[in-house]
Amino acid sequence: MTQDELKQAVARAAIEYVPAGEIIGVGTGSTANFFIDELGKIKDRVRGAVASSEATAERLRSHGIPVLDLNDVESMSVYIDGADEITASGAMIKGGGAALTREKIVASVAKQFICIADGSKLVDVLGAFPLPIEVIPMAQAAVARQLKALGGEPRLRVKDGKPVITDNGCMIIDLVGLKIADPRKLEADINNIVGVVTVGLFARRGADVALLGTAEGVKKLSF
Repeated sequence: MTQDELKQAVARAAIEYVPAGEIIGVGTGSTANFFIDELGKIKDRVRGAVASSEATAERLRSHGIPVLDLNDVESMSVYIDGADEITASGAMIKGGGAALTREKIVASVAKQFICIADGSKLVDVLGAFPLPIEVIPMAQAAVARQLKALGGEPRLRVKDGKPVITDNGCMIIDLVGLKIADPRKLEADINNIVGVVTVGLFARRGADVALLGTAEGVKKLSF
């Protein structure tokens, strides 16, 4: 199976976790896009969705799924999103699509976090994937200096010769070369750096369930 076929398989499996008549949270990225396409087939089952990015909101609307502002939603039963890496304890690195802050906000309101990913994303130790950190633009250099002191190499994320700008008007620093032995502690330490909006470590609020696409089928992990 190709990577896209594995992602499509877990997207279909995630539909089973969509409760009838409720509002759900939806993540950002290629695997989340497969899920949105599957959700479009049963759109009448849900009242609407809260999107973690403008790109996700646009894709949801293209399927005729109502997109709601999180400020108008008191609670959600489930948030469904991918991951760049996930451990056997449910800690994740997210933010490859530069939506980490909104993803973390939407996930914090949901009662259950369902991570959908191909099996290659399951790792013993986080850090092979560069760790994204969203920063206030004026603090980019100052934050980078403090990140370097933690280990690894901070790199400003650039596309087409220009810094990547998030939906929040901020920049992304990718911290390369870390082996993250204690993701909960590192999440707190980086979030405490002045100028950081949030770090793409989802350890304090990790996944509750992971659906992983493998050649043998969808593997389920519960945390």
